[in-house]
Amino acid sequence: MRFISPKIDYVFKKIFGSKESKNILISFLNAIIYDGEPIIQSLTIINPYNPGQVLTLKDTYLDVKAVLADGEIVLIEMQVSSMTCFSKRVLYNMVKGYVNQLKTAEDYIRLKPVIAVTITDFILFDETQQIINQFVFQEKTEKFECLEEELQLIFIELPKFHKRLSELETLADKWIYFIKEASSFDNIPPSLGEVSEIESALNLANQAGMTPEELEIADRRAMALQDERGKITYAEEIGRKNEAIALIIRQLKKRFGEIDKKTISKIEILTIEELENLGEDFLDFNNITDLENWLN
Repeated sequence: MRFISPKIDYVFKKIFGSKESKNILISFLNAIIYDGEPIIQSLTIINPYNPGQVLTLKDTYLDVKAVLADGEIVLIEMQVSSMTCFSKRVLYNMVKGYVNQLKTAEDYIRLKPVIAVTITDFILFDETQQIINQFVFQEKTEKFECLEEELQLIFIELPKFHKRLSELETLADKWIYFIKEASSFDNIPPSLGEVSEIESALNLANQAGMTPEELEIADRRAMALQDERGKITYAEEIGRKNEAIALIIRQLKKRFGEIDKKTISKIEILTIEELENLGEDFLDFNNITDLENWLN
């Protein structure tokens, strides 16, 4: 068996947003929101997965939206790469899901709570090692809740999850492990297969069960996500390099006075590693000639 990573948004939509995914999604949401307690008994998936439609629609269509039996709305998103204003995007999608419930002249009392569940393959909160973080409106000082949990934000940060297969304890552990590691499986691990909904999710992620068109789309989406990550990494490296160049030039000017443009140009084409070496070696320079000899 070979499984396609659920972290690919197209595959995520197929697993959690298909017509046959209802029990899968119920198990996942109970695990993440309610610590595995079977609070959610039924739901309706809105705009279910349709491979023909996904070909032409925007990325946001690949999010999963469900309405619970009591009318509560849950939005689920898989985000592989960080992006500018990511937090604003998450908040916008949640608030849009809340206000769009009402039609013109309808009463506010008809509004149902909205929960936004966002899974990230990057770290959002450096200040905590918690993998799942839940946010509601609270008074800033005394921390009591407001708005009766009308709006909730839940984040799952995959890079913080380090448990091995043998260490999985809770239902949430198993679902997070599935999302993070499924593409590395050669078969369905017994400890995951004993959860029928995870077994069903793995069957949906199994390449053997996908059409050639689905495999092509998934492959294209995976490459697009890799390209996006590459752009972000490149931008981060450029930013780090520019900071290093500015810092070294400031230090050199403090020590030796003004530096000619030709020398600055040579510094600007150095790699990050070379800039780091220069940052250490220039302390041993006695004059600007030592710098020029180093650059040459």
